[in-house]
Amino acid sequence: MEKILNIIPLLPLIGFLINGIGFRLIPKSAAGIIGSLASFGAFVLSIIAFNSFLAGGQKPIETIMWTWLSSRDWSVDFSFYADQLTFCMLMVVTGVGFLIHIFSIGYMHHDEGFGKFFSFLNLFLFSMLVLVLGGNLLMTFIGWEGVGLCSFLLIGFWNRNEAYNAAAKKAFVMNRIGDLGFLIGIFLIIFRTGTASYSGIVEMLGYEQSINDPFMVAAAICLFIGAMGKSAQLPLFTWLPDAMAGPTPVSALIHAATMVTSGIYLLIRMNVLYSSVPMVQEFIMWIGLATAIIGALIGTAQNDIKKVLAYSTVSQLGFMFVALGVGAYSAALFHVITHAFFKALLFLGAGSVIHGLHEEQDIRRMGGLRKFLPVTYFTFMIANLAIAGVPPFSGFFSKDEILAHTFASNKIAWVLLTITAGITAFYMFRLFFLVFFREYRGKLETSSIHDAPASMAIPLVILAVLSLVGGIIGLPEVSHMPNYLADFLQPVLLPGQSMAAIAKTAHKISHSEEWMVMGVSVVVSLAGIIFAYVTYLSGKAVPSDEAPVNPIHKLVSSKFYFDEIYEALVLKPIALIANLFSVLIDLLFVNLIVEGFGALARFAGGSLRLTQAGRVSGYALIMLISIVVFALAFIFRIF
Repeated sequence: MEKILNIIPLLPLIGFLINGIGFRLIPKSAAGIIGSLASFGAFVLSIIAFNSFLAGGQKPIETIMWTWLSSRDWSVDFSFYADQLTFCMLMVVTGVGFLIHIFSIGYMHHDEGFGKFFSFLNLFLFSMLVLVLGGNLLMTFIGWEGVGLCSFLLIGFWNRNEAYNAAAKKAFVMNRIGDLGFLIGIFLIIFRTGTASYSGIVEMLGYEQSINDPFMVAAAICLFIGAMGKSAQLPLFTWLPDAMAGPTPVSALIHAATMVTSGIYLLIRMNVLYSSVPMVQEFIMWIGLATAIIGALIGTAQNDIKKVLAYSTVSQLGFMFVALGVGAYSAALFHVITHAFFKALLFLGAGSVIHGLHEEQDIRRMGGLRKFLPVTYFTFMIANLAIAGVPPFSGFFSKDEILAHTFASNKIAWVLLTITAGITAFYMFRLFFLVFFREYRGKLETSSIHDAPASMAIPLVILAVLSLVGGIIGLPEVSHMPNYLADFLQPVLLPGQSMAAIAKTAHKISHSEEWMVMGVSVVVSLAGIIFAYVTYLSGKAVPSDEAPVNPIHKLVSSKFYFDEIYEALVLKPIALIANLFSVLIDLLFVNLIVEGFGALARFAGGSLRLTQAGRVSGYALIMLISIVVFALAFIFRIF
């Protein structure tokens, strides 16, 4: 099985090289097949490796290819590590990634950069697989930086548009801020534990059992800063909505299967560290809660179909971080998995709408599309019900588990998170009703509107099925059915659970309380749906094209002025400092030195050229004077 693990990321890398080198020569049909086969091969090998893992007693596997870095006290191997968490992520990344590749064949068929696009998709998949399979923090960091690079390449894929380039640069720069924190955290952990390998870190922290060790607190905060950037948490979240500049399949890949899940994966992988620093866990919970609320509120005022989904991702990621903050690591991963299903479906469904409407993205220019896009409508409805938390769709079960753990840990956070779930249901059905119901409000002739072709429809249907039944892997305890995911992850989470028991941060709720939490969440979600129905379907409201007058609506539609605040507090001061240094350093120091040497050379040259008049008598006079000077110096012993 070790060889299979090594080959899994190799296949997308080969696909990237073939399409990347030959994208000008390879036909579109071949490029799509090569890219899709690379991702499909990785998915098949992941299934084979998973079955071998189960048959082999579920023992973690570590493959060391070579020693990468070494010193007297420690070394870092270029290695892969596979356990229960790894296989969960492998199945999601390769499975959902393959469906997005298939969808892209139909969606990008008209694009002149088709082959290049598929090469970037394969590179994205390769980077995420390295991140997931990495056997130590530095290996994870390689994949971490790889997905950051790929996001830059794909967000700015249509690079003739300056706004898209700006969005790509914004994502790249904001992630560098988080990545610096991640890197510092790695150094702190290596310094404290003497190792970067995950198995070694668990062993060291497990032996020490130190709660709120200041050194580990600092390391945990730094790693979380890295997760803030990649997984778009406050205050480093504004890049993610702007990332909608890329092609829609890119949005699906970033939001569902790769980049934004990296931060959650890292914190789950380091669960023994975070369970040993409960003060950091509480900080994570409140950051996640604030992100969930703000993302949901901004989502209520967006009119670009992709922007609505982008802010819903920000909000849902906040839910996952709340789960991490209360120590519910399996619940966080459960929501990662179900979110991958319904968010990929939502973005691909949005892509189908945009494709069918010839690049229209404004929901105010849509309406009545269920008649023209029946496959997209039906599958989008399933995804909508899942993200809204309506039973028995997958999102209901994963969101309910997060709410149950939050209720057990912090009642105020539970109330606010439940309200956020209701807001989610409202703005998602606002989107749904405005796009698919009532009369068509666009300018395009309805005869030219078309539903998804087979290459796009098949992934939509598969993801719809997963969004419907995916919750079966994590049924609640009150159902008296096994929670397959939590049971499967138990060996990975056991060290963290032991730490939580020592720190006395573990919480449990009764069955009656869990029924209550479940009932309240369903009622609140249904209330959000009904409010959207009354406002936008029976009330027939349509968002206005005019700027909002209501101050609250203006605040929300302006995204709480985060970008303006960053520009005032960060960008303008940096620009001012840069201009100041330009004057003080560049003009007064660098230019003065450079131009001074130039002036000195010109003066010396101008002076010396006077000695080269071309007259023999002049040269003889200079020689005579020189001989006299040297003779006098020799006589009087000057030299």
